[in-house]
Amino acid sequence: MSSALSGAAPRGVPAARLTPQSNASLEQIAEALRGADDIVVCGHVSPDGDCIGSQLALTHTLNDLGKRVTPVLADARVAPPSLAFLPGSELLTSADDFQGPCEAFVAVDVPTVERIGAAARIHARASLTITIDHHAAPQAMSQMVYVEPEAPATALRVWDLCRLLVGAPSPAAAQCAFTGLATDTGSFQYASAGEGAFRTAADMIACGADPALTAREFFQRRTLASLQVQAQAIGSARFLLGGAAVLGTLDSAQIASAGAVKSDIEPVVDALRSIEGVEVAVLLRQQDGIVRGSARAKSTADVAQMARLFGGGGHVAAAGFSIDAPLDEAAARVSAAIERLYGPCASQVASSASAEDPLAAGASARAAHATSDGQTAGAPQ
Repeated sequence: MSSALSGAAPRGVPAARLTPQSNASLEQIAEALRGADDIVVCGHVSPDGDCIGSQLALTHTLNDLGKRVTPVLADARVAPPSLAFLPGSELLTSADDFQGPCEAFVAVDVPTVERIGAAARIHARASLTITIDHHAAPQAMSQMVYVEPEAPATALRVWDLCRLLVGAPSPAAAQCAFTGLATDTGSFQYASAGEGAFRTAADMIACGADPALTAREFFQRRTLASLQVQAQAIGSARFLLGGAAVLGTLDSAQIASAGAVKSDIEPVVDALRSIEGVEVAVLLRQQDGIVRGSARAKSTADVAQMARLFGGGGHVAAAGFSIDAPLDEAAARVSAAIERLYGPCASQVASSASAEDPLAAGASARAAHATSDGQTAGAPQ
């Protein structure tokens, strides 16, 4: 493995370091990439903004170095519609269709081979494999690994890598990295968005990122189908733990009736979390015979703990999982897990809330309407 590069890091890039989950610094990864010509950059299945943004930011930067770079999609043929505004999104290629050479394979925002879908065959034949991520995993999938679970987004560290590679990344790279950081921090609303995230965002803006573009195209644009499925999920939501947790469900018929796609459904769990008094929100959607779960936490609860019960994972405040069962059965299992895992947390929330606290008032109002199995009446049926 190459040694770290000498000299000072570019402005805004941390000095060389290794996290406990890493075996290579970003400086070492930058040096290794300089020695490769044909590079594939891949993210995880069902890509989100951090995944696509990180892929494209690194693709633009490596292209500027004269590399032959292909960003591949693990399980799709086109970028999610909500991210099609990103410069370079037209470069994304289905992993199934890629037949070119691959000297170096870079996995971003994904910790395991199982999560790169059809790209696993490309990874297997690459001479050099690299992982840059913020998801901890028990085993490494690549030869060179930089993983920082404390980072609020993979895009944060991909940006540092871009800085190391070219000094001043292009406006296109900056836009993609900024979008990755903004989407994984909930537009900088999550607790994970600390001083470092804001400093790096400012650096991205100085290099040409337009925050208004990301806000307008990603955060301020919802399809009618998205709002329709949101109304259905909220209208039939189950409130648990006296209103401190909420579980929404969408069956395949509801999704099909609205004409909704995955990107239409993604914002719904955040709408559930925004309900007054809710600390834990879960949305279950039926898809191809499998139930997909998205979980979000508002303050101290760890939803990754619940996701791991069902073979999934993620972060303390945002996680996902799948259950191979009918929707009703999956909802019952998730409800039981919520009660078991977060009951003490809900009690602490309720006991610490003052009489003037609107969160307590919201939870109490819903608890009065809750039935013994955690169901509440939603919109008129």
